Amino acid sequence: MGDFFFEEEIMKLREMQRPIIISGPCSAETEDQVIETAKLLKATGKVNILRAGIWKPRTRPDSFEGVGEVGLEWLVNAGKETDLPVITEVANSSHVEKALKAGFDRLWIGARTSVNPFTVQEIADSLKGVDNIEVLIKNPINPDVNLWIGAIERFYRAGINEVHAIHRGFSSFKSDKYRNEPMWEIPLALKRVFPEVKLICDPSHICGRRDILLEVSQKAIDLIYDGLMIESHLNPDEAWSDAKQQILPSDLGELVSRLVLRNEQVDDPVFTKNLSELRQKIDEIDRDLMKLIASRMEITNEVGRFKKKNNMTILQPERWAQIKHLHQEMSKEFALSDKFVEKYLSAIHQESIRHQTKIMNG
Repeated sequence: MGDFFFEEEIMKLREMQRPIIISGPCSAETEDQVIETAKLLKATGKVNILRAGIWKPRTRPDSFEGVGEVGLEWLVNAGKETDLPVITEVANSSHVEKALKAGFDRLWIGARTSVNPFTVQEIADSLKGVDNIEVLIKNPINPDVNLWIGAIERFYRAGINEVHAIHRGFSSFKSDKYRNEPMWEIPLALKRVFPEVKLICDPSHICGRRDILLEVSQKAIDLIYDGLMIESHLNPDEAWSDAKQQILPSDLGELVSRLVLRNEQVDDPVFTKNLSELRQKIDEIDRDLMKLIASRMEITNEVGRFKKKNNMTILQPERWAQIKHLHQEMSKEFALSDKFVEKYLSAIHQESIRHQTKIMNG
């Protein structure tokens, strides 16, 4: 297990146009289950790292919370038998101590842990001075990129050089499609801050169901993610945790085979020239859009001065409802997604309020 996997192996996989695949059961349930799952995953020829949850942070205390320390040995043995590196989740310094003692040199920090800076710092401190350790950090459950950034920084400052990120989606009351809303803009914002960090997508927790795993996996690959973490189980419907989102090892192999791997760059002068011309047109349109928005804000300022003169409140609920309805109609007319129009409208509205607030308060 000694050599760092991500730096060397991801470069090899990229040359082969293959993403890194981390797979295994949501929870280690029995030793036989872990070992048999590992064998089937190995047989697919698609899996690079074997995963399993040993300690499971659950919402309700009467839920299955993992088999505990005994599962560490099961996972390590399964890895040795199949010649697959292994990884598991830790949620406190005690977990770290036990995992290191069992022989783990790859750990991940879960979403319920990365949301708490105190716990993240505790785990980072417990890894100070540990050589050849890799840490993967899942995004916090709430959509706060700074919490995620802060978690990565804490491990860097603890002297851990191999720190990577797992995107598993964010808790949301709005979504009727996903278990956790992907909010792709947040992991991409993280990547801009840490371009050296490898980004792994966890479609299992984003989807919460099997039927859209391929769709989300493909989108991640199209966004140049470095790999996928997908849960698999010998008998998914009978799994002790997260049954609906796990798939058979054979289905995992098929899913990976169906991924369309695209080129980041194309060495074709004609293509490059055409792409450059199209991008130039987009830049010109973006500039025109900014001019239009600036003109809109000039009118917004006039509205603000009118409201101030007549002692009116900045927020006018009836007008806001009218604008929202108008933009919903426009989204249909111009074939734009409701989500995009909602975000655009919200951003414009906030900027308008900022302008009018400045006028109101001198």
